[in-house]
Formats: sequence, structure tokens, C-alpha cells
Amino acid sequence: MKKDDCIFCKIANGEIPSSTLYEDDDFRIFLDLAPASKGHALIVPKEHFDNLYELSDEKASKALVLAKKTISKMTEALKCDGFNVLQNNNECAGQTVYHFHMHLIPRYKGDDVGLKWTPGENTQEERDEIVNKVRAI
Repeated sequence: MKKDDCIFCKIANGEIPSSTLYEDDDFRIFLDLAPASKGHALIVPKEHFDNLYELSDEKASKALVLAKKTISKMTEALKCDGFNVLQNNNECAGQTVYHFHMHLIPRYKGDDVGLKWTPGENTQEERDEIVNKVRAI
């Protein structure tokens, strides 16, 4: 199902032109118009899902396989030094377009792409509490 007011539905289904790297019946992979680095691409399903929570296990698996294949090709073609594969869910996690998508961000030594955080600390008690809560579901 497509959502009429969704920009990624329109791009994924060819209603809006894109620099497409790959396309099949389920997904389109295209270059981001506001890239974090040279070659930044997006994997977008043609069907509308707001985020990963709504994606079927089958489509989620396929997206990761496509990510692996695409970054392998892009690493060779672009001669980049690494890759970030990034997927955000909901506003507080940085999601700005509410259509599931994965960012494939080539990394180059010395680039200034800011995807770092300051490592925190937790106690064994806090880790045990989280493990027990998650396992209980």
C-alpha cells in the first residue's frame, strides 16, 4: 500500500525521479539528495511502512541483504574506507521521514560525518533489570 502524501512512496514507485542504484519489485535504492558523504544512499520499500516496527520480518531481512550487497559494490566503486548502515525509528531517534528507510553512508578517513556519541556507564544491576524486562515480553 502506498501513502499519497509520502515523498518516499512517490520516489520508491517512480513518481518522482531519483538517481537509482537498484530496483526490484519491493525496494528502490537511490542516492540521497542531502548526503552526509559522497555516495550516501537510501534503501526504501515501495510499500509504505512508517518504521521498522511495521516492517515484516521478510522485508526487514531483505533490506539488510540489500544493504550488504550495495555497500560491498559501493566500497569497491567509491574506494571509501568504511560504511555506516543507519536506520532511525521515531522523532527522538532522528527519524524525519516517516517511511521506513535505511541510510548507507560511505565513510572516508578524515571525513567530518558526525555519527558518534559519548559512551555511558551502567551497573550490572541496571543491565540485569533490562535483560529481565525484555525477556519477560
